This record gives sequence, C-alpha cells and structure tokens, in this order.
Amino acid sequence: MTKYEVMFIIDPALEDEKKDATIETVKEIIAADGVVGETDVWGMRKLAYPIQKKSEGYYVVVEFEGNPTLPKELDRRLRISDNVMRHIIVAKDEK
Repeated sequence: MTKYEVMFIIDPALEDEKKDATIETVKEIIAADGVVGETDVWGMRKLAYPIQKKSEGYYVVVEFEGNPTLPKELDRRLRISDNVMRHIIVAKDEK
C-alpha cells in the first residue's frame, strides 16, 4: 500500500454539521479501499486568491494508505462534490 495525503478546502458558508459530514464522507471513501490515518483540521484560513468569489475556506488534511486506484476514485468523488471548493492528493515519499 502506498501512503497518500489529501488536502481539501470546504465551502466556508456551510454549517458546521455539513462540514463535519463532508469530512466523514471523505474518510468513508478512503476506508472503503484503504486505511485512514491522521486527520488534521486546520479550520478557516484566508485563500491566496478568490475561489467562487470567496476569500476564505475551511481546510482539512487527511493522511491515508491505499492501492494506486484509490486516489483516482477519491479525486473523481471530490470533483463532483458541491461542498469541496478545491483539493489536492499527493503521494508521500518514503524516507
């Protein structure tokens, strides 16, 4: 299994319950094919540039392990989610 990390920015206009539900949904997608590691909620941060006319976002980082097809499926699901404004998935190098 390969180690990955996903960072995603949730729409700041959502209620706290919907933000938590979005985080849990991402964890469930990962858990279906892999192992969820540490979840780091950064909270509200100022964006470097406006996204969808918003200047702030709710940042979350999730570490996980999975097979090489898992990031592709996670990317597909995050793209179609209305709650997630941006995301990036990176493979973590073994050191």
